[in-house]
Amino acid sequence: RLVESGGGLVQPGGSLKLSCAATEATIVHYSIGWFRQAPGKEREGIACNSPGSTYVADSVKDRVTISRDYTRNTVDLHINNLKPDDTGVYYCAADRPPTIQSMCVNGVPPYWGQGTQVTVSS
Repeated sequence: RLVESGGGLVQPGGSLKLSCAATEATIVHYSIGWFRQAPGKEREGIACNSPGSTYVADSVKDRVTISRDYTRNTVDLHINNLKPDDTGVYYCAADRPPTIQSMCVNGVPPYWGQGTQVTVSS
């Protein structure tokens, strides 16, 4: 089971850290991805990570980092310089994909969290 946390209301230009906690398995065995569902838009893979490999979408590459914390069994997403277009529900997902890029670009992970809302507004 995956549980997201860290969403909320943020002003433009601010930063946010989202955490994805795995409660029934260790993250070392899975690739973990962060996906965004913005209002009226298709779901977008933001960043995906496996031990030793990371993919970040070009649209956010200069503002996003993804990292693993094996002590907390979480995968964290840091977003800087938030923009109103970053508004949406952020989901984390787990999979064992052929590549990290495939997971983010066109994957259909079998395990999902419930999502956390991020709203960027002044």
